[in-house]
Amino acid sequence: MKYGLLIALATGAVQAAPLPPAPGLPPTAIVRPLLDQDPEVAAARAGREMLRQDAALAQDSPYEWTAKVTAQRRTVEAGPHYKEWNAGIERTLRLPAKASADRRISQALLDEGDARYGEALHETARELLGLWLDWAHAEQALVLAAEHQQAASDNLAAVNKRVKAGDAAALDAGLARGDLADQQRLGIEAKTAAAVAWARLHARFPGFPRVLATLPSSLPLAESPTFWRERILAQSDELKITEAQLLKAQAVSARMRAERTPDPTVGLYTASEVGGRERITGIMFSIPLPGAQRAGRDGRAAQAMAVSQHEVALKRRALDGLIAVAMASAQGAQEGWQVAEAGAADMRDNARLLQRAYTLGETDLPTLLTARRQATTAEQNALAARIAAARAYYGVLVDAHVVWDMEHE
Repeated sequence: MKYGLLIALATGAVQAAPLPPAPGLPPTAIVRPLLDQDPEVAAARAGREMLRQDAALAQDSPYEWTAKVTAQRRTVEAGPHYKEWNAGIERTLRLPAKASADRRISQALLDEGDARYGEALHETARELLGLWLDWAHAEQALVLAAEHQQAASDNLAAVNKRVKAGDAAALDAGLARGDLADQQRLGIEAKTAAAVAWARLHARFPGFPRVLATLPSSLPLAESPTFWRERILAQSDELKITEAQLLKAQAVSARMRAERTPDPTVGLYTASEVGGRERITGIMFSIPLPGAQRAGRDGRAAQAMAVSQHEVALKRRALDGLIAVAMASAQGAQEGWQVAEAGAADMRDNARLLQRAYTLGETDLPTLLTARRQATTAEQNALAARIAAARAYYGVLVDAHVVWDMEHE
């Protein structure tokens, strides 16, 4: 009792804590309808309704009233013939312990249906997040490619100007044209990648608007790892599925234990014999004699309950590991992004200075082209680091159900 109270208080504290903002994500008004209309989520919603029907069936008694009518003809040797009949009604009664176990099974089925629906929603949200970030990466890479292509074009114009003035060799013009052609090729590849990424997103989630959001300049996880661990565990539908299955296994075990005492059958009957001269009215009571199979089913249910207990412990341990990895990845990705951005800024400045120096005749073209390639690589790496940081940060928010109205008890 004491431990249950502490767990409830801790869970309530996590759920009552203010939820962190999610800057840069597509708005809930756009995403949530797409999630609700997704076939996987719709199938899970139908599955939840099916389990609700199963829960209602499990809670009700499996027994029905049985009516019996028999007719017979009595023949007396060397005497008259008599018409006789017998009619009755009976029903098996579910014992209270079994009814209690059935109610527990019913509740476990309801919990499992809700958890499976929530997990389908969660996995679909993660898929949408991944496809959206892939598209954002490709679109921003396309912007970078256009900038690099423009820089190569400007550089070719500067080289041609110097060649005409006699300050540079014709070989430099060839190198500059080759550099521009290479940037044009990269631009085509970036355009193709952006089109492919959008096609995947649009095909999986029709209706997603083709409006690219701007990712924020920083995505730190301000809350403590303990906060996120407790929050994700409290919201994990994957864990709730195994917990619901454990509750069902416990209830089934209680049901099998109660089944060792058979349910009695009671009834009323009336009969007419000797052509109606005799009237019989009575009650009927019967009960099966329990055999060894009842004990065997009880033992098997107890072992199934033990299996479910171990599965819950294993699932919780696996989630603990995944959460720890997610926390470390988010922190590392954020730090790596900041370093990559600083390095890219330095390389851009270096390329800009060398471009000016080449225009003034203070450096050669190969040195400039090398610096520009280094700047291009650094900017691409910074973009990849930015997307990785966003993927890690938003992934934690989705797992914690703090975005897109995914929070539930």
